[in-house]
Parts: sequence; C-alpha cells; structure tokens
Amino acid sequence: MNRFFKAIAGVALFASIAVNGFSQDESPVQLGADVMSRYVWRGVNLGGSSPSLQPWIKYNMKSKDSNHTLSLGAWGAYTFSQTSNQEVDLYLTYTFKNVISLTITDYFFPEYYTSDNRNNFFNFDKDSTCHVFEGVISFNGTEKIPFTFLFGMNFYGNDARKIKSDGSAGNIFMTKYVELGYKKNIKGVDFNAFVGAALDKPDSDKGELGFYGNKTSGVINLGLKVSKSIQVSDKYALPIQASIITNPEAENIFMVFGISF
Repeated sequence: MNRFFKAIAGVALFASIAVNGFSQDESPVQLGADVMSRYVWRGVNLGGSSPSLQPWIKYNMKSKDSNHTLSLGAWGAYTFSQTSNQEVDLYLTYTFKNVISLTITDYFFPEYYTSDNRNNFFNFDKDSTCHVFEGVISFNGTEKIPFTFLFGMNFYGNDARKIKSDGSAGNIFMTKYVELGYKKNIKGVDFNAFVGAALDKPDSDKGELGFYGNKTSGVINLGLKVSKSIQVSDKYALPIQASIITNPEAENIFMVFGISF
C-alpha cells in the first residue's frame, strides 16, 4: 500500500512541476456527454440491456509551442438499469505532438448494493478495493500514418486474480491489452477499424477468469466505428456514431449507436 501511494504521489508531483511550463491562453476546460444505446468497452458489455449516459469533464494544459499537452479528466457511465454497472473514472494523460500519449486511469465501480449504501470510494486496500489502476501508452496516428496502437496494463486494484494450487486467491494478473486500429475520413465521415486482444491466458483448470471475462487469451474486440457530424444550424453540428463490435473469444456481437453533446 505504501509503495502504491508513493507512486501516485510521484505522478502528482510530476504533474505539478509540468504545469509550470504550460500556457493557459485559451479556456482549458472541456465538458460534454455521450448518450449510447449500450455501454460496450473493449468487446465487453458493461451496461447490461440498458442505454448509457456518459458525462465527462477535462482540464487541458498546453505548452506554448503546443507540442505538449497535459490533461486531467473524469468520465462516468450511468445506465438506466439499477442492476447494471455504474462507473466513475479519473485519469491523467500526457500527449506529445498529438501523436504519443501516456495515460494513468483509475477505474472505479461503486458498490451500490452494500447494506449501508456506501460506495467505498476511499477504500484502496489491494484485496478489497473497487478501484482498478491502468497504465496506457498509445500512438494516435497521423495523416501519413493512419494507424493507431494502444497497449494497456492494470497495475493495482481489483484486477483478475490468479488462483493458487490450494484454491486460494493469488496475485493479480496485471492484465494486459493491446489494440491496433486504422482510421480514414471519406467525404466527411470518419471510419475506424480496430482489433484488440487480451494477452493473459487464465488457467481454466484452476477456475481462473480474465479481467475481460475471457477464458483464454486472444481477440476480444474486433469491429468498425463510423462517426460524422450532422449540421443542425449554422453554428452547431451534432456528432453521431455507430459501431459494430464483435468479441470472438466470447462469441458475442453488438451494434451500438451514440450521440454526443
């Protein structure tokens, strides 16, 4: 636990030092919300059979030459079904020239069904916390290189656990996920094809199950996202999106539609 908080403190110190080199010439605050027909993340349906409201807020700090961006944000997912997952995430992202990004995310899934109706947000005990901390490095693509790449790894919290030979819970998997994408704009419509895979292989003989509900390693997120903006007035365009997502490992398929505000 002490090592964990020292690491978080180190990240906070880095952020506070870096802020001194960033400018504030434009409004640094962005906020909005997406309304999705389903909440599907990395090939996994986290929203049950209900639409999902996903609000977000972000604070951006850019260097004077605009080559460096530091973003602190919060993102949530709230379905209209009381029996589905609710989620609140906090993240810190550093981006270099809009191409390379490093992100640390705190995924939090509130314990809505506890007897005293407390979410236990401040419980960071490694064996009982509802937080999952992940580190991500990503290549965001360029006009000349329309490919994207992401590698993420859980490093603390409520990750999937290995099972010892005596049947007791062991260490976390430190779940690893990799994703390759291809993006292209055709006549004002953005196309993003993607394939993502879970790299850890649970031992089914011991009853292990992966963080993404996967029983083995392999492709869990394969599909195509199409997005565009519909011009509503001279001053406002409404962003919409539609995705077809398959999870070959779980033999599932999803069709998702969303509107952004």
